[in-house]
Amino acid sequence: MATHQQPIPGTILFDGAQAQKGYALNKMCFSFNDAGNRDVFRRDEEAYMRHYGLNEAQAQAIRDRNVLALLAAGGNVYYLAKFAGILGLDVQDLGAAQTGLSKEEFKARLVRQNQQLPHF
Repeated sequence: MATHQQPIPGTILFDGAQAQKGYALNKMCFSFNDAGNRDVFRRDEEAYMRHYGLNEAQAQAIRDRNVLALLAAGGNVYYLAKFAGILGLDVQDLGAAQTGLSKEEFKARLVRQNQQLPHF
């Protein structure tokens, strides 16, 4: 039975369509688990992106270091974290970019949300 999902304002739902759309991008980012691949990417980003078959929107988002555009282009935040690591960023930096907050604001938001949870 097919279900229709309601959009969540400001959120890009990573579903099957997004996964398919971002396959090349996510495969490339996964390759960054290997330090040698990170070095190859740093030496020639354009050649590395061509090797993985990124489309122009994905390649431009990589060039611009635009996390929101990478998500829109099918990027999965867990794979994008591999790319972010090359830039010296962590998952909290990615979360801040997704929400339009500074990293410190994002961390404070996480703490506030945690404090609202029941503690057993």
